Amino acid sequence: MDRIDFRKHISQRFNAELEEVRTKVLEMGGLVETQLSDAVAAIVGGDSALGEAVMTNDYKINALEVEIDEECSQILVRRQPAAGDLRFVVTVIKTITDLERMGDEAERIGRMAVQLAQRERPKSQYSEMGHLGDLVQQMLHEALDAFARTDVEAALQIREKDRQIDKEYESIVRQMITFMMEDPRSIPRTLEILWSARALERIGDRATNICEYIIYLVRGRDVRHTSWDQVQTELRRSK
Repeated sequence: MDRIDFRKHISQRFNAELEEVRTKVLEMGGLVETQLSDAVAAIVGGDSALGEAVMTNDYKINALEVEIDEECSQILVRRQPAAGDLRFVVTVIKTITDLERMGDEAERIGRMAVQLAQRERPKSQYSEMGHLGDLVQQMLHEALDAFARTDVEAALQIREKDRQIDKEYESIVRQMITFMMEDPRSIPRTLEILWSARALERIGDRATNICEYIIYLVRGRDVRHTSWDQVQTELRRSK
């Protein structure tokens, strides 16, 4: 299994700086996980107070992004990293950008939860959202775990789950369109559910991005805009 060693430098301070950045990325990821979990619970359970809490707490994620980004800038200036160290800093910068945007999507779901709590709540619509939310939460957790362990094989496996999330999202879209056609009065509520489902699907996409960054970090290969089947074949063949 591929690993990144943060204790390899002569300078113990440099080792500590890299480890500190890594730890803060995982802390930021934990905050995003909490926000996502609360947002899904708020929208499925009709909990407006929890939805408002998600909206209020988004600043914590934003603040950590700024802090980590500044630390990465300082490392680039002071250490002038090369090879794997440079890839690590680039990976962190890209990862925290995606995590911050996931936080924005969770905040959007929280806002929709507040609005939907005041509307009629057909159980059939929210059960589908709960299932999609569970899938996205699992994918995000596994992506962060793969980042923590710099595990390329895990990243490859997690990336496959995005297809399942896309299918669940498409199913919700079809269901919501049917509801709107059958009862035009449901359109405002149904659109808010659709926007929330779209936010969950986007979080899945950004978890996929993190998996791609892990591959770049460990193997030095940029796999964006590349057929995933081709990526799997080439990476497993080169092990």
